[in-house]
Parts: sequence; C-alpha cells; structure tokens
Amino acid sequence: MSDIVDFLKGGGTDGAGRNVFEVVAMNDRQIEETHDFIQWLFPLDQPSGANRRAPILTPEDVQAIHASGLAQIALAAGTDRMAAFYQSNGHWLVPQDHNHLRITRIIKSLRLLRGPGEAAEFRDLILKLDDRAGRPISPASRTFWEQA
Repeated sequence: MSDIVDFLKGGGTDGAGRNVFEVVAMNDRQIEETHDFIQWLFPLDQPSGANRRAPILTPEDVQAIHASGLAQIALAAGTDRMAAFYQSNGHWLVPQDHNHLRITRIIKSLRLLRGPGEAAEFRDLILKLDDRAGRPISPASRTFWEQA
C-alpha cells in the first residue's frame, strides 16, 4: 500500500509525521499557518507546484481510495473541516490568497476521489461565501474553481 493510501486509511502519517486524525483536528490557526498538510488530505494525480515532496496519486492509489470506506470517511471529514474553516474565517475573501490554491486543490481532489457531486457541493459552498461577501475574490480564482 502506498504512503498516501495508508495515510487516508488512518494507518500512516504524512511527510511531517501527522496522522489523518491529527490533521483533521487542527485548529483554524494551524490550518492557516501549516502549508504541507493539504497535499496529503486532498491528494492529486499531478505534482504540487507548492510542495515538491507532496504525494502524487497513481491510478492504483485512486482505485484503492475509492474502494476504501476508511479513506472515504477521512476525505469526508477533511472536507467538513475545511468547509468549517472557510465558513468561520473571512481573511481569504480577498482578490488573491494562498487559500484560493487550496480550494482549487480540494475541488479537484474531491472530483477525483469522491465524485463530481461532492466536488460541486464544496465549490458551491465556497462560491456562496464569496457571493455573500460581495464577490471580493478575483474572477480568475472563481473560474479556476468552476473548471476544477
């Protein structure tokens, strides 16, 4: 089993030695200030531009994550945690912010690992938060999310 599948199933650790439960339990400050967890909680099948040591999913990883109830629960918990973070903090509601890249990653990862419905649900929540704030986020970021 690969490191990323093991992590999402709750049996392994990320590059910093944290398990998935510790990552999901991070407080808002830790989420904002820690930059290496997002690639583990929401992995992709392409390299990260922000973290060269981030895991890259193989087709076998994607299949294993789809087949694992534990990994699906971890992804759902991670999604709920990040949704709560964005709902309770408004500092990312600006034209450009590193959180915009995180949001794009989350949407892409959800589409790949959980399905288009879960990806659309998270994207719609983010767009609704931007709408409620008067649309301070750049059109470019919104377009990335709509196409992710």
